[in-house]
Formats: sequence, C-alpha cells, structure tokens
Amino acid sequence: MDCKYPLTIKRFGMEGNMKLISFTIPCYNSAAYMDKCIQSVLAGGKDVEVIIVDDGSTKDDTARIADNYSKKYPDIVKVIHQENGGHGEAVNTGLAHATGKFFKVVDSDDWVDLKSYKKILSVLKSFEDGEEPDMLIANYVYNKVGVSRKKVIHYDNVFPVEKMFGWNEVGNFKIDQYILMHSAIYRTQILRECSLQLPKHTFYVDNIFVFEPLPFVKKMYYVNTNFYRYFIGRADQSVNEDIMISRIDQQIDVTKRMINFYLESHIENVKCDLYMVQYLRIMMEVSSIFLIISGTKENLAKKKELWNYAKKDKKLYRRLRYSLLGFSVNFPGKIGRMISKNGYKVMNKLIGFN
Repeated sequence: MDCKYPLTIKRFGMEGNMKLISFTIPCYNSAAYMDKCIQSVLAGGKDVEVIIVDDGSTKDDTARIADNYSKKYPDIVKVIHQENGGHGEAVNTGLAHATGKFFKVVDSDDWVDLKSYKKILSVLKSFEDGEEPDMLIANYVYNKVGVSRKKVIHYDNVFPVEKMFGWNEVGNFKIDQYILMHSAIYRTQILRECSLQLPKHTFYVDNIFVFEPLPFVKKMYYVNTNFYRYFIGRADQSVNEDIMISRIDQQIDVTKRMINFYLESHIENVKCDLYMVQYLRIMMEVSSIFLIISGTKENLAKKKELWNYAKKDKKLYRRLRYSLLGFSVNFPGKIGRMISKNGYKVMNKLIGFN
C-alpha cells in the first residue's frame, strides 16, 4: 500500500524486521497530552512499533516531542511528519509504514492499561504463524472527566472468550457494544487486502476503519480485559455535542460512504451481514439525532435527505427504517423530535459517550 502524499520520515529504527504489533498515534497539536499515550504503548518494548504521525502540527511542540521519542527509542519509535490531512490521513500514513503483524490505532489523548496490555501481547505472541486472527477484540473504558464510575464496554456475552471463532458463533450485541476503533486490533494484512483508505480532512472516519474490513474478517479472538482507555472531556473533542452538530455534514458523508460500501460488497456470511446493517442503523441514528437536536429547518431537511439516500436500495432502507432505532428517530412532528431528544439524553447518561 503506497502513501500518496509527501512525507518527512524520522528515524525508522529496525527497518525490515516485522514487529508483533504496530501502534499508530495520530497527533495534531497534541503536546499537552501525547506523552501519556506514547509512554503507555512504549511499555511493550521491542515487540512493538510505535508510529507517531505528526499531522501538520503548528501551534505547539508536538513535532519536537515526537522526535525526542524517536531519538530515545530508535528501535521502537518511528516519527512521520506530514502536511495536515486529518485523522484519517494520519491513520493511512501509519498503515502504509507499519511493519507489525497486527495494527492498532491509539488516539493521542487516549492510552492503554498496562496490566491489560501485557495480557494482549501475551495472547498475540501465542498464535502460530498463519493461524492468527484477522481481528482481535478487547474491552474499552469510557474515561470521562468528572465521572468516578467509568463505563466499561465488554463483549463476554457476545463473543466466545479467548478462543478462535467465526461470525456464526457471534451472539447478539446490545446498543452500546458495537466494535469500535478502541476495541479492535486488526491483522495488518487484512487492512491492506481490503484497500482501506480513509478520506482526508474528515472526522468520524474511525467508523469506516472498523466497518470496511469486516467482510474480509473470517477469524476473530476476544480477550476479556479492559485494554483501551477512551478519554472524554476536552472541549475541542470531536464527540463534543456542539462540535458534532457543527460537523454534521462530515458525519453524514461518512454514513453515506458506509451505505455505499455495504451495497457494493458481497457479504456472504449472514451474521456478518446482520452486524453491518445494525452498525448502519447506529450511524443513521447518530446522524439523525444531532440533526434533530440542532433544531434548524436546514438540518431537519438534511435528515430527510439522508433517509431518502438510503432508499437507493429498498431492501436496505426497510431494514434500517423499520427497526427500533429507525422508528426512534423518525417519530413525526415536534412531539416526535422531543421523544428523540429525551431518548438520546437517557442513553448518554447511561453510557457517557460524549
């Protein structure tokens, strides 16, 4: 997979040697918090590769901090400086230069838990060559500022624990249990085989990252440990409610791309197909809820247009629209919109996703 944009590469270290896992850390003006993230993944030592992608940072010491890590850990850390392309382009760059057998994205304001990290590495090492899972799943924790009891997203009622399994062995997902970038570790070659290329200058592409490889995934493995710590609390975070409304067009674009991908794919496994449709329902609900919350005529028109877009395939539209989530965001009139808003508030209080 070739990177299409000019890069400045700093200290590649053990070039040519395959690492167990490559961690890509997209950084954009992240100096205030990136140390915690980087140090958490460095605990894996020389088994791991840490790719810090400085995505055109200009306002702080992100570039200098990254370069200092590459000088101190030349056998572990790669630093790539590039023109600003957004989170998706930083992930593309990390994937293009990854030498690890597995690939994981850790956002620069998040981190991994040390005890769980050791367990994950032990599991990854245990797989025989050629017998590795296409995707390894672990739990993640909503580390929300001001909330003492942190919400853990676990999957022990959905997946067999610590055994190889396929789609036919997957159980039923609850509404808060979907596989996100936080919970997924992909086999690197799977991401390359599906020609994953995330769009530039677009938020919410983490949904594409976990969605488009799914038809290529045949073998999975679940480790019931709270590995990823997902920080929520910065005012400028992409999941901040006001920011999500201001960027709603990007959320809609991502949702439409996922619809198109689904319709263009030939998904053979029934369980995989069902899960992908359920994921699309979540995407349609998220877009619809924020369009409703904004309350503007323009955004309510965008909501109608989005659901009309799904009608390009009548079967898919019926599966999306005539479901609990589809009904919940399509109640008519002011009363319907009030019901949708209150439902969103209840779910956010239970899960704390923004």
